[in-house]
Amino acid sequence: MDTTDTSAPEGGTNGPEAAGGGFKPNTVSGTLIVAVGLCLICSLLVSSGAVLLRPQIEANKRLNMQRNVLVAAGLFDEAVDKDAQIPAMFENVETVLVNLPGRTGDGALNVDDENAGELNHDLNLATYDPRKAAKDPKESVAIPANLDEAGIKRREKVTTAYVVKSEDGSITQIVLPIYGKGLWSTLYGFLALKADDPKDMPVTGITFYEHAETPGLGGEVDNPKWKAQWPGKELLNSAGKPVLEVTKPGQANAENEVDGMSGATITSNGVEGLINYWLGSDGFGPFLEHYRKGDLELTAQ
Repeated sequence: MDTTDTSAPEGGTNGPEAAGGGFKPNTVSGTLIVAVGLCLICSLLVSSGAVLLRPQIEANKRLNMQRNVLVAAGLFDEAVDKDAQIPAMFENVETVLVNLPGRTGDGALNVDDENAGELNHDLNLATYDPRKAAKDPKESVAIPANLDEAGIKRREKVTTAYVVKSEDGSITQIVLPIYGKGLWSTLYGFLALKADDPKDMPVTGITFYEHAETPGLGGEVDNPKWKAQWPGKELLNSAGKPVLEVTKPGQANAENEVDGMSGATITSNGVEGLINYWLGSDGFGPFLEHYRKGDLELTAQ
């Protein structure tokens, strides 16, 4: 007779079942545990990568901004110059923060705002972002409909401007950030004004670096041939008021007129509106008036 003891040892059974309630990846609960674990690991990797890459991303944004300021001022030729040259080129450009006009209690333009157009020394120039401020109700103001030629509804209370200087420190150009609605998108750009004579400030250049207008139509705002007509144009009259007119293609004759883009009437009108807005009483008008009077201390902050 076979007397082999085939009973299970005390405390459990033999085989796979001996694992009892251990981790079972082929079950629903096991699959969920694996999925959640992978999600946590991936999230950690993405977050770590974002933190590590943030300094480089910010540096690229700063370089891109500097490039476009220099392009508007005619100091950087994208077909010839290299990005590595930008930091050295930008050494003669002073970035300043400008207080834009405030509002009265009923939301109207405060024409008696004594701080309008003055330099702002309270905010941190290195970290302040006008574009983010324009979306923050505490850092922005609503634009009255009768003033909103740019079609943007709100704008920041404080913005940037760029003062280009010669080697001897004298001011040669002022570059202003501009933005406003086209047909399909908000156009962002820079407008450069000759500034060695505060009483006569013709355009030295313009560039639009971000938009989503139709290629070949409104998208021609970044066509070098279209931008080439701007230098020398007088967009401010003798009283310092904006007088830009964007005409039908081929009809610009006066010194304050530029040809619009063929087949892009709405975008052309948008360009006219946004530039007249930013050069006007609710934009950089008070800042430029202070400059004409010589009561701005444009020194590094």
